[in-house]
Amino acid sequence: MTAKHKTLLDAIQIPADLRKLDESQLTRVADELRDFLIYSVSKSGGHFGSGLGTIELTVALHYVYNTPHDRIVWDVGHQAYPHKILTGRKGQIETIKKKNGLTPFPKRSESEYDTFGVGHSSTSIGAALGMALASKQLGIERKSIAVIGDGAMTAGMAFEALNHGGEIEPDMLVVLNENEMSISPNVGALSRMLVKIVSGRFYNKMREKSKRIMKRDSWLWKFMSRWEEHTKGMLIPSTLFEELGFLYFGPIDGHDVNQLVRTLQTIKETKGPKFLHIITKKGKGYKPAELDPIKYHAVSPFDPKEGVIASKKPSKPSYTQVFGQWLCDMARDDNRLVGITPAMREGSGLVEFSKLFPKRYYDVGIAEQHAVTLAAGMACEGVKPVVAIYSSFLQRAYDQLIHDVAIQNLGVLFAIDRGGVVGPDGATHAGNMDLSFLRCVPNMTVMAPADENECRQMLYTGFTLNSPVAVRYPRGTGAGVAIQPRMEKIQIGKAKVVRKGTKIAILAFGSTVEDAKIAAETLDATVVNMRFVKPLDEELITKMQKHNHLIVTIEDNVIKGGAGSGVNEYLNHIQSNIRVLNLGLPDSYQEHGSREDLLHLAGIDSSGILKQIKKFLNLKDTQPTSKVVDFFSKK
Repeated sequence: MTAKHKTLLDAIQIPADLRKLDESQLTRVADELRDFLIYSVSKSGGHFGSGLGTIELTVALHYVYNTPHDRIVWDVGHQAYPHKILTGRKGQIETIKKKNGLTPFPKRSESEYDTFGVGHSSTSIGAALGMALASKQLGIERKSIAVIGDGAMTAGMAFEALNHGGEIEPDMLVVLNENEMSISPNVGALSRMLVKIVSGRFYNKMREKSKRIMKRDSWLWKFMSRWEEHTKGMLIPSTLFEELGFLYFGPIDGHDVNQLVRTLQTIKETKGPKFLHIITKKGKGYKPAELDPIKYHAVSPFDPKEGVIASKKPSKPSYTQVFGQWLCDMARDDNRLVGITPAMREGSGLVEFSKLFPKRYYDVGIAEQHAVTLAAGMACEGVKPVVAIYSSFLQRAYDQLIHDVAIQNLGVLFAIDRGGVVGPDGATHAGNMDLSFLRCVPNMTVMAPADENECRQMLYTGFTLNSPVAVRYPRGTGAGVAIQPRMEKIQIGKAKVVRKGTKIAILAFGSTVEDAKIAAETLDATVVNMRFVKPLDEELITKMQKHNHLIVTIEDNVIKGGAGSGVNEYLNHIQSNIRVLNLGLPDSYQEHGSREDLLHLAGIDSSGILKQIKKFLNLKDTQPTSKVVDFFSKK
């Protein structure tokens, strides 16, 4: 499989080039685009199966609509690789997710065709609705289209937008991309016939003309309305969306590009809110991805002929795996435990738990707010819920964390994965603000483990408390320490000195402890594994400020309002005059890149820590370490 012989695709630099083609050529364009996507992602890695499923839809949308004047909003965005290829970024697609390369999701600053920045799900309908209303207010003739998957339709905000849109009747289209296998029998001759009846030009023109001719309260209006709803209710699943105020089209085959084009052309001529339901197959056109869509959702570089080959098992477990093992072990010991996830079973490490304890496992779909309130309700009745959630996804349930859990001081344990720098997925998935937004919440206990074993023991400690607890850990593996099977409680709010030195005390939180220890060797500094962001070990901080000349705080979190800010607040409270240097993530959104690259850019890897401390002390990098001691001896 190569990138050669793509004559039609090579001629398409922007969608305007695509629109010059005859409709009969679009099937070939789709085939070439699918072939190129397989070739390019196999070289670069990245999101894979979702893009393969939206090839024909992408071609049809850009063929029918006048993009970028007409607005297409992609939900989540991992299905937008074909969109990027058709909108002038074909030559850069192999740089996707890499430092200084293309972003993995649509981003407004990257292209005028990326109308809305996305990464999290279920935002497309609300954004497209906003664009439609803005265009109307400004007097601009423009179409707004939201493309949303069936998984993203589980989120409440998708239905909030539908409810609003149906009421105010904007000129917009919602495309529901349904790729569940159970729906596939709906695709075929019967569905095509129904689409011809329901979405044909004649039907819709007659429908609109009838509305204008007949009086709304006449017997004929009532009869025609009942006949229409009765007929459609028997034939197609349109009732819900029609009741919400959207004219329903479908379901149709999302891999028939010509049928898509004809349907979209009809829809384009129809005013008001429309809803197009298409059926697709995730991974379409690449058999291994069709058979295992979860495995091929996102991939590392692979040989298309061989498929993705399972990598060798790493020598040390990831934090996600540590959590998954703890969850199963804890569930065996305590039958009150339940596991809750907002559609992240694989990513959050709940696969084994879901198999061993299916009646105690709850996947609520992409509905983070509901996940947290569900846990609160369970905790009210004596159950012990564990909410496994990515840091950036917890942001979406912040009100529920405060209002439903913390105010009521309920015993919910939040296992927060992907805390801090995440890397290739960029700003939308970075967990760099959780310590800031968690530590200001009353009743919360916030822990950050320095290694895998500490993560296990913190999860156990948090589970034993009858109050809200967050254990926040990073993506990937830790230091590689031995994990103690036996679970032991950690004393709440107590830090641990892991290296004794002189003059400088480094207070490190979570995953920064290892790099702090490396930097401390050169500086002969004391290193404290703080362990708790809330409550802080105030007794130890008091001791450190008495016996040192400089306190350095380090965290894999934004400096603004983070753990270091908590240290500053306490030092100010006791009126300490010690100098303080806060290190952490910048007050800006980091671009995508490897976790190692982003930590280095922020200056919180071992070399960055050393460099920043020397700079703070007005010492050049080339000056020997003894100069640090000399600096303090002059004070």
